[in-house]
Amino acid sequence: MSTDESPPPGDDEERYRRLLDETEHDTELGLEMGRDAQRVSAGELSELEFYRRYHDRIVEEFDIDDREIDLPDPDEAEPDDVGFLDRIGSALEGIDPDGEESRRSVMKKGAAAAGAMAVGTWGSAQTAAGQDDGHGGGAGADEGDGTRWGMTINLNNCDGCLACMVACNQEHNLSRGANWMYVFAFEDEGQGDETNFLPRTCQHCTDSPCTKVCPVGARHTRSEDGLVLTDYDICIGCRYCEVSCPYGVNYFQWGEPDVPESEVDDAHQIDDRGRWVGSRPPEGVMGKCTFCVDRQDGQMGEEKIGTTACEEACAMDAIHFGDLNDSESPPNQHLREYREGQENDLSEFPNRKAHTASTFKLMEERGTEPNVRFVGNEPSPHAEQVEGPVAYEDMGLTDDRKEVLDEGASATQGGESA
Repeated sequence: MSTDESPPPGDDEERYRRLLDETEHDTELGLEMGRDAQRVSAGELSELEFYRRYHDRIVEEFDIDDREIDLPDPDEAEPDDVGFLDRIGSALEGIDPDGEESRRSVMKKGAAAAGAMAVGTWGSAQTAAGQDDGHGGGAGADEGDGTRWGMTINLNNCDGCLACMVACNQEHNLSRGANWMYVFAFEDEGQGDETNFLPRTCQHCTDSPCTKVCPVGARHTRSEDGLVLTDYDICIGCRYCEVSCPYGVNYFQWGEPDVPESEVDDAHQIDDRGRWVGSRPPEGVMGKCTFCVDRQDGQMGEEKIGTTACEEACAMDAIHFGDLNDSESPPNQHLREYREGQENDLSEFPNRKAHTASTFKLMEERGTEPNVRFVGNEPSPHAEQVEGPVAYEDMGLTDDRKEVLDEGASATQGGESA
């Protein structure tokens, strides 16, 4: 099967097809875009070609094309592309891409202007997010590149207690079964007979496929700190973000949420830009981990900035959250201490094998540039999900993802040794 004909990597095309068939939107368009968005992140397809390939079909289906795409400057583009870029760029004249009022008006004016909106927002998001240097800190971490929220998760410390899942569900008022944090228990023939654990949350990718496919711009990267969020007010529930994500972190809110909106504090829903991105989504809308955006905006108090509910609940010191562009932040400190500890062990015990454990990012070879790094041994292709020591039901949770994800706790190849 050729690359162009293959299903989105890491999953089954028929399952994706059934998922999209449950919506009122074009299934084939969603499948093709999900596959190609991952190719863009992997460097196999240009952003411009991806934008051009689907622009007309998106406009026909949704009357708008507001995808978050990093298009080249017309002055630097190939001659054949200049006319196209000039055409969509001209729609931005007189528009403030960061203004909510003008953004709404753009959406009403039609697809050309809305499509150009993506050009004005994505570049600033990538600049703020920064890049990872492979050592847990962003490139130029001490050069004032702004904030880039992320995590270091130490698998060696996790005992599968599920406290992080409970804390996340309670703080964000999630409906039963919508586990934004999910703890995989798995056995791996390459790691002995013991049960291993892998807490999996949204990776808040610097180059996220999900933002590339959202036709209305609901799924987007927040420019000031790199958070990948969903604007619940404009999400149409097409689920294209779900089929484009290699990590399986998206949840569709089928019915009325378990916690009604009247019981959710507005301060935990609306971010600093006035956009509804926090707490659980309403019916018919996509939701996923937000890295506790209300905490990062100071709405839960200044002392909560730079923290998450899952990190606070972890008694095993497994989850470390903070600004990856700050070399002294908790995730960078923990990673540095871990590596220094390895070096000290080798100095004291020179016959010990070097790099007995690794650090890795999930599916790093996909080019998504995740902002979550793991300490510990990466699951092999032979890893199999098993029952953990704590039953989900005993914690008031449901484990309804196991059947879907039982193909292996680790479609997670592509890490590096510490």
